[in-house]
Amino acid sequence: MGEETEWETEQTEQEREQKIEEVPQPEVLQPPPQPQIRSIKKYTAELIGTMVLVLIGCGSAVIASIASLYLYQSSSIEPIFYLAIALAFGLAVLTMVYTIGGVSGCHINPAITISMLVAGKISVRDSVFYIIFQCIGAIIGAGILYAIASGSPSYTLATNGLGANGYGSSSILNFSLTGVFLAEVVLSFIFILVVHGATHERVPKGFAGLAIGLTLAMIHIVGIPIDGTSVNPARSLGPAIFVGGIALSQLWLFIVAPIIGGIIAAIVWRLFK
Repeated sequence: MGEETEWETEQTEQEREQKIEEVPQPEVLQPPPQPQIRSIKKYTAELIGTMVLVLIGCGSAVIASIASLYLYQSSSIEPIFYLAIALAFGLAVLTMVYTIGGVSGCHINPAITISMLVAGKISVRDSVFYIIFQCIGAIIGAGILYAIASGSPSYTLATNGLGANGYGSSSILNFSLTGVFLAEVVLSFIFILVVHGATHERVPKGFAGLAIGLTLAMIHIVGIPIDGTSVNPARSLGPAIFVGGIALSQLWLFIVAPIIGGIIAAIVWRLFK
């Protein structure tokens, strides 16, 4: 009577297993799906971001040019203003990263978009529309800047320009075509490589804008005396459209060189990964 048969033991074990299976398991909460951002919102964000970059960055150069003429009777920008211009470009990008980065990624630069395309981070369709809207934004920004600057009696488009880039006689220190081309390729490579690195998933979140903005300011400190610093075809396009002449004829360099630098940055980044 006191001993369990083999059949009773197996039945008891089955009952225990059944009870364990009946214990309700806690539900695993799935994160809510991320809402899809409509393409037109991304493109509009790129337009606004590029407009702000040209208006603020090139705007600082134009104001510095007017101030140099007014305060120092100099037809070129005085070196004392270089740091302010560099910071204006860097801060413009920094603020835009935190403003539209969650919408479009804040490329606001065709060289960055093409680099992301080479790295496989953006589709061909999006990259084409990004570039179109970036260029439109740059032209709008340059147009607004021209309208504002024209309000100063000391301003003329021929003398003060709109922050257009250039080489030879259009370079502050008369750098040659070869020197400017090399500078733009290398500076664009450095800048866009930082963009790839700062936005990588293994990097602490929230600091990408700071790294990217400071890098752009650093590059401008070096590049302003060379060619005004482009590293961004759209940034060069906007002012050149209004200035015309030499600025427009030299525009090709500031389209080709940054794109080459961006492609090299994408290739190097893929090797790092």
